[in-house]
Amino acid sequence: MKELRVRDLMTTQVLTVKPTDTLKRATIKLAVDNVTGAAVVDNRNHVIGMITEFDVLNLIMKYQDKLDKDPSTTQSLLSTPMDGAVADPALVEAYKEISEMTVGDIMARTVLCTSPDEEISRALQKMLKLNVNRLPVLEQGVLVGILSRSDIIFHIYKKKI
Repeated sequence: MKELRVRDLMTTQVLTVKPTDTLKRATIKLAVDNVTGAAVVDNRNHVIGMITEFDVLNLIMKYQDKLDKDPSTTQSLLSTPMDGAVADPALVEAYKEISEMTVGDIMARTVLCTSPDEEISRALQKMLKLNVNRLPVLEQGVLVGILSRSDIIFHIYKKKI
Protein backbone atom coordinates (compact mmCIF):
# COMPACT_ATOMS: atom_id res chain seq x y z
CA MET A 1 0.00 0.00 0.00
CA LYS A 2 1.42 3.35 -1.07
CA GLU A 3 1.65 5.91 1.75
CA LEU A 4 0.57 9.46 1.01
CA ARG A 5 3.33 12.04 1.26
CA VAL A 6 3.15 15.59 2.55
CA ARG A 7 3.48 16.88 -1.03
CA ASP A 8 0.19 15.10 -1.90
CA LEU A 9 -1.86 17.15 0.58
CA MET A 10 0.09 20.33 1.34
CA THR A 11 -1.12 23.77 0.37
CA THR A 12 1.34 25.55 -1.89
CA GLN A 13 -0.29 28.99 -1.84
CA VAL A 14 1.00 29.86 1.63
CA LEU A 15 0.19 33.01 3.55
CA THR A 16 3.40 34.43 4.96
CA VAL A 17 4.24 37.47 7.02
CA LYS A 18 7.48 39.27 7.83
CA PRO A 19 8.79 39.73 11.36
CA THR A 20 8.62 43.49 10.81
CA ASP A 21 4.89 43.44 9.91
CA THR A 22 2.66 45.02 12.54
CA LEU A 23 0.21 42.79 14.38
CA LYS A 24 -2.58 44.82 12.83
CA ARG A 25 -1.34 44.00 9.34
CA ALA A 26 -0.72 40.33 10.16
CA THR A 27 -4.08 39.88 11.89
CA ILE A 28 -5.92 41.43 8.94
CA LYS A 29 -4.06 39.08 6.58
CA LEU A 30 -5.07 36.07 8.69
CA ALA A 31 -8.70 37.20 8.74
CA VAL A 32 -8.90 38.05 5.02
CA ASP A 33 -7.31 34.74 4.01
CA ASN A 34 -9.42 32.88 6.58
CA VAL A 35 -6.45 31.03 8.08
CA THR A 36 -5.50 30.52 11.70
CA GLY A 37 -1.75 30.90 11.37
CA ALA A 38 1.05 31.97 9.08
CA ALA A 39 4.71 31.27 8.59
CA VAL A 40 7.03 34.16 9.38
CA VAL A 41 9.72 34.32 6.72
CA ASP A 42 12.83 36.30 5.96
CA ASN A 43 13.65 37.83 2.56
CA ARG A 44 14.91 34.47 1.25
CA ASN A 45 11.65 32.69 2.19
CA HIS A 46 13.29 30.84 5.08
CA VAL A 47 10.93 30.17 7.98
CA ILE A 48 12.04 32.03 11.10
CA GLY A 49 8.83 31.65 13.11
CA MET A 50 5.08 31.15 13.17
CA ILE A 51 2.25 33.39 14.27
CA THR A 52 -1.23 32.15 15.05
CA GLU A 53 -4.60 33.42 16.17
CA PHE A 54 -3.74 31.91 19.55
CA ASP A 55 -0.68 34.18 19.84
CA VAL A 56 -2.70 37.29 19.02
CA LEU A 57 -5.62 36.42 21.28
CA ASN A 58 -3.28 35.44 24.11
CA LEU A 59 -1.61 38.85 23.84
CA ILE A 60 -4.98 40.61 23.90
CA MET A 61 -5.97 38.72 27.04
CA LYS A 62 -2.70 39.68 28.75
CA TYR A 63 -3.53 43.32 28.05
CA GLN A 64 -7.09 42.71 29.27
CA ASP A 65 -5.75 41.30 32.54
CA LYS A 66 -3.83 44.56 33.06
CA LEU A 67 -6.90 46.65 32.23
CA ASP A 68 -9.04 44.62 34.63
CA LYS A 69 -6.81 45.85 37.44
CA ASP A 70 -7.53 49.48 36.50
CA PRO A 71 -10.81 50.54 38.17
CA SER A 72 -11.27 53.44 35.74
CA THR A 73 -11.55 51.09 32.75
CA THR A 74 -14.99 49.57 32.35
CA GLN A 75 -14.82 48.22 28.80
CA SER A 76 -13.25 45.08 27.45
CA LEU A 77 -10.68 44.99 24.64
CA LEU A 78 -13.07 42.67 22.86
CA SER A 79 -16.07 45.01 23.21
CA THR A 80 -15.25 47.12 20.15
CA PRO A 81 -13.11 46.63 17.05
CA MET A 82 -9.55 47.83 17.47
CA ASP A 83 -10.00 50.30 14.65
CA GLY A 84 -13.34 51.56 16.01
CA ALA A 85 -14.08 54.71 17.95
CA VAL A 86 -13.25 54.32 21.63
CA ALA A 87 -13.51 56.97 24.35
CA ASP A 88 -11.62 55.19 27.13
CA PRO A 89 -7.99 56.41 27.04
CA ALA A 90 -6.67 53.14 28.52
CA LEU A 91 -8.33 51.15 25.74
CA VAL A 92 -7.05 53.55 23.10
CA GLU A 93 -3.51 53.09 24.42
CA ALA A 94 -3.84 49.29 24.60
CA TYR A 95 -5.24 49.11 21.06
CA LYS A 96 -2.39 51.29 19.80
CA GLU A 97 0.30 49.22 21.54
CA ILE A 98 -1.12 45.92 20.32
CA SER A 99 -1.68 47.13 16.75
CA GLU A 100 1.82 48.60 16.41
CA MET A 101 3.63 45.64 17.97
CA THR A 102 5.49 43.58 15.37
CA VAL A 103 5.06 39.95 14.46
CA GLY A 104 8.65 39.41 15.60
CA ASP A 105 7.63 40.51 19.10
CA ILE A 106 5.21 37.62 19.66
CA MET A 107 5.91 34.94 17.05
CA ALA A 108 6.93 31.44 18.07
CA ARG A 109 10.60 31.09 17.15
CA THR A 110 10.80 27.34 17.49
CA VAL A 111 8.98 25.83 14.54
CA LEU A 112 8.35 22.19 13.76
CA CYS A 113 8.76 21.70 10.01
CA THR A 114 8.45 18.84 7.56
CA SER A 115 9.61 17.94 4.08
CA PRO A 116 7.48 17.26 1.01
CA ASP A 117 8.59 13.61 1.02
CA GLU A 118 7.63 12.80 4.61
CA GLU A 119 4.79 10.32 5.03
CA ILE A 120 1.51 11.93 6.03
CA SER A 121 1.11 9.55 8.96
CA ARG A 122 4.48 10.59 10.43
CA ALA A 123 3.75 14.28 9.93
CA LEU A 124 0.33 13.88 11.58
CA GLN A 125 1.84 11.99 14.51
CA LYS A 126 4.20 14.92 15.13
CA MET A 127 1.37 17.44 14.85
CA LEU A 128 -0.81 15.59 17.31
CA LYS A 129 1.99 14.86 19.77
CA LEU A 130 3.04 18.52 19.92
CA ASN A 131 -0.49 19.94 19.45
CA VAL A 132 0.31 22.04 16.38
CA ASN A 133 -2.21 22.81 13.67
CA ARG A 134 0.18 23.30 10.79
CA LEU A 135 3.65 22.38 9.60
CA PRO A 136 5.66 24.52 7.22
CA VAL A 137 7.00 22.36 4.40
CA LEU A 138 10.62 23.08 3.55
CA GLU A 139 12.72 21.98 0.62
CA GLN A 140 16.42 22.81 0.96
CA GLY A 141 15.49 25.23 3.75
CA VAL A 142 12.99 27.19 1.64
CA LEU A 143 9.25 27.31 2.33
CA VAL A 144 7.38 25.46 -0.43
CA GLY A 145 4.07 24.76 1.28
CA ILE A 146 2.20 24.17 4.49
CA LEU A 147 0.41 21.12 5.79
CA SER A 148 -2.50 21.70 8.16
CA ARG A 149 -4.69 19.32 10.06
CA SER A 150 -7.53 20.73 7.94
CA ASP A 151 -5.74 19.58 4.77
CA ILE A 152 -5.68 16.05 6.18
CA ILE A 153 -9.31 16.14 7.36
CA PHE A 154 -10.46 17.46 3.99
CA HIS A 155 -8.61 14.66 2.20
CA ILE A 156 -10.26 12.01 4.38
CA TYR A 157 -13.77 13.03 3.37
CA LYS A 158 -13.39 14.87 0.08
CA LYS A 159 -14.67 11.90 -1.97
CA LYS A 160 -17.84 11.89 0.15
CA ILE A 161 -18.84 15.44 -0.86
